[in-house]
Amino acid sequence: MIKITTTAESVEQAKALLEAGTDNLYIGEAEFGLRLPTALSYEEIREVTALAHEAGKTVTVAVNALMHVDMMAKIKPFLDFLQEIRVDKIAVGDAGVIFVLQRDKYDLPFVYDASTMVTSSRQVNFWAGQGAIEAVLARELPKAELEAMTGNLEVPGEILVYGATVIHQSKRPLIQNYYNFIKTKETGKDRARNLFVSEPKKEDTHYSIFEDNHGTHIFANDDLNMMSELSNLVKMGFDHWKLDGIYTRGDVFVEVTKRFIEAKKCIAAGKFTADKAFQLEEEVRKLHPAGRTLSHGFYDFDPDEIK
Repeated sequence: MIKITTTAESVEQAKALLEAGTDNLYIGEAEFGLRLPTALSYEEIREVTALAHEAGKTVTVAVNALMHVDMMAKIKPFLDFLQEIRVDKIAVGDAGVIFVLQRDKYDLPFVYDASTMVTSSRQVNFWAGQGAIEAVLARELPKAELEAMTGNLEVPGEILVYGATVIHQSKRPLIQNYYNFIKTKETGKDRARNLFVSEPKKEDTHYSIFEDNHGTHIFANDDLNMMSELSNLVKMGFDHWKLDGIYTRGDVFVEVTKRFIEAKKCIAAGKFTADKAFQLEEEVRKLHPAGRTLSHGFYDFDPDEIK
């Protein structure tokens, strides 16, 4: 059965997404969650979790930061809070957090999320053996490598079907270092500044970049729109779809989500034709933020071409 996970940037957007038919909300706060559309407060996380449960839906909370000693010293109060409000799952990429979950016998099912690192069924199955109930597949996987995973995963693999694709994170303040180097008084470094970097002699490239308390984050040239490949993904067994609204905000993201929910219903009814896929894909393109391009990302690449 197809399951759709969507980010939620606020309590109000969470309500709209639940009404639209999303199956699972993905939220988090500033200290332990990476690349969220908005870092929610503890009380907002509590409220969104209650709303989802009232609607018969689920919540995943991001605990996927790159942990350091000072962060690990503060992780237990946050895990205690998440267990208290009965979140359904947490997304974790750090082995230290998994150790704490096991050592202290937390009732917090976890999804293994090491971002760009999760590239093989062997790796997914290793973490399944450590208790993971799902895994977030790397966003750079081409179709040939996804096909190689088919039938080999011991737990479901989440795949991004819409949104920005992170390709690099550094704990270093790279934007601030650049500002220091060019001796500018510029201070804007966050996502709202809409900064990007380009490859030398390739002016059409636009890798979005921002800096926050977790360091510097760089995204792929194109955002993903996998609408035309949804049937193929389902045939391969990838029926847990993620939609990420980090660069598509507010009501627009809700409208994009509705198109993927419509696709889900059409596939379930056996009515997802090529014409229907084209129609929904074009609707998503019109809704997508101006200045941001869409493609299949790495999906159509030859695996040998990816460096």
